[in-house]
Amino acid sequence: MQQILEAISSGTAPTEDFAALEVPESYRAATVHQDEVDLFEGLDAKEKDPRKSLHVDRVPVPELGPGEALVAVMASAINYNTVWTSIFEPMPTFAFLERYGRLSPLAKRHDLPYHIVGSDLSGVVLKTGLGVHTWKPGDEVVAHCLSVELEGPDGHNDTMMDPEQRIWGFETNFGGLAEIALVKSNQLMPKAAHLTWEEAASPGLVNSTAYRQLVSRNGAGMKQGDNILIWGASGGLGGFATQYALNGGAVPVCVVSSEEKAEICRRMGAELIINRSEKDYRFWKDEQTADPTEWRRFGSDIRELTGGEDVDIVFEHPGRETFGASVYAARKGGTIVTCASTTGYLHEYDNRYLWMNLKRIIGSHFANYRESWEANRLIAKGMIHPTLSRSYPLDEVGQAALDVHHNLHQGKVGVLCLAPESGLGVRDEDTRARHLDAINAFRGV
Repeated sequence: MQQILEAISSGTAPTEDFAALEVPESYRAATVHQDEVDLFEGLDAKEKDPRKSLHVDRVPVPELGPGEALVAVMASAINYNTVWTSIFEPMPTFAFLERYGRLSPLAKRHDLPYHIVGSDLSGVVLKTGLGVHTWKPGDEVVAHCLSVELEGPDGHNDTMMDPEQRIWGFETNFGGLAEIALVKSNQLMPKAAHLTWEEAASPGLVNSTAYRQLVSRNGAGMKQGDNILIWGASGGLGGFATQYALNGGAVPVCVVSSEEKAEICRRMGAELIINRSEKDYRFWKDEQTADPTEWRRFGSDIRELTGGEDVDIVFEHPGRETFGASVYAARKGGTIVTCASTTGYLHEYDNRYLWMNLKRIIGSHFANYRESWEANRLIAKGMIHPTLSRSYPLDEVGQAALDVHHNLHQGKVGVLCLAPESGLGVRDEDTRARHLDAINAFRGV
């Protein structure tokens, strides 16, 4: 592994040198264990501690199959799917791995009593399997997390519709929170040369998700001048939604939970901000009873900011806590687009506000290949920027996941895998200098 790291650190090693490197027999990876799925039995979700369930183990390097690549992972990042995996909610992910393992002898590799997690990476290609022609050893890459088989017709118009669509590192094994990762070669995209390893790793999942959810015709189809309500606007997902709104000529209405997070939105260029902690919205009278009077107060606060206009699009991901308010707040004919349910999956809303006002609810899940590539292209061009706030070493991956689980973070939390320290991997200093303030917006510097 040291030889691999030295070749990467040189920044000049040719393809031949990387191709000649021996891939080690084992590597260190963040895992959850199948025999611990009852570890948190009886506890509420917030009481479940990822530091107890996420282990850094030495695991064997998986067999490399056709159309695949082994990547030396310099850095990765925490997403909510890693948090869910670590607390075994809404179900242990080993059911996903078992189901995938039944698909083919090659897929059977993924059905193991441990699950290597992580759906982001930046790093360097080490080896490629048969049939891979676009990528070669030594290429500096990032990976999106869409894994598909494309053996049936359904996914060929939109790869997210493939019946065997999975999220790598969540519904498959050999994820990115590790020193080596196994990916399908069509997951690979060029690393932005002006970013560090940890910065480049952090956009992957959330950037592509926000692009499809907000910009793509498969999502809300944002246009210039739209008012867009963005929940968690300084978070890993909302931070990209805010950037896409601003970059596309729309008007973000940013909902945050503190003045510190409001300041991050201002650094991105947003002006219309609601601090929900100050407003103390109580959308639920109790666990079973919503309070429409609070929805109306929320809608009034939005109109006060927008000059009397309701929002055209609601960028939804909290789920149960906010969904009723989101449906209410959208304008007549407006769109609520949802990609997650971090506060609960069973949503409740008053359907009169939906059907009588011709509103739409759109479900959006990650992004297809084209959308992922376009989102990454905008990162490389310096038009959209990482939202990284801090990074942990791989040995502290449990703490990194706990930060996200308890919403103690801003933007994205990175994890250094092979990278010995932060700040490495920049190849284009001139471009970086032009965008440094935006790159550092979530770091508070």
